[in-house]
Amino acid sequence: MAFELKNVVPWGRTFAEYKRMFALSEADLNKKIISFGDGPASFNSEMTKRNKQIISIDPVYRFSESEIRQRINETKDAVIEQTKNNADNFVWEQIKTVDVLINTRLFAMDNFLSDFEKGKAEGRYINHELPQKTSFKELSFDLGLSSHFLILYDQLGVDFHIAAISEMIRVAKEIRIFPILTLDARKSEILDLIINHFSPDYDIEIKSVDYEFQKNGNKMFVIKNIKSGTLDIDL
Repeated sequence: MAFELKNVVPWGRTFAEYKRMFALSEADLNKKIISFGDGPASFNSEMTKRNKQIISIDPVYRFSESEIRQRINETKDAVIEQTKNNADNFVWEQIKTVDVLINTRLFAMDNFLSDFEKGKAEGRYINHELPQKTSFKELSFDLGLSSHFLILYDQLGVDFHIAAISEMIRVAKEIRIFPILTLDARKSEILDLIINHFSPDYDIEIKSVDYEFQKNGNKMFVIKNIKSGTLDIDL
């Protein structure tokens, strides 16, 4: 099935959120990072302003800035209404109110849009759709990230997720995936299957992080290319 913009609901997150979601230390931020499924997040833009190494991967990057902006405008009211209707599924502490959430998301997406065409020309935003293989050599990156895509959309099936994670861990020494819940804030049924698939060959951890917007959504999945027999699951 062809990837179509009309099926995308863009919703971007900030650099500060990425730091908390992925427990990114200053040492982590100085690594060579590839981030999958970033959409209109401002992480790339804000990292670039800090002179950090970052590449973002997403099939939405095949479209122009104006096309993505139009789609954001077409869908944002529906996303906001859904959030209001499901407010009990969220923790209103770090993000205090729906208005704060809206302003945070619009800030991130405006930041992304203002940087997008320049970043695409510089090769920082790359049109690519997982689980297809990227053009990068093995272990080209120190750290790979996936925010609100893998594991979250468990309806894509375990085979899709295993193939996508396999490509991420092929090009990055370590990957971090957040969150490990589904869209309706329940534990993903495919998580254990993913752990069972990768644990014989990789170090796997489930780590708590200092970020929770979905209720109980304060953990990330970590898989490392260096096998030392570690399997640390803190559910």
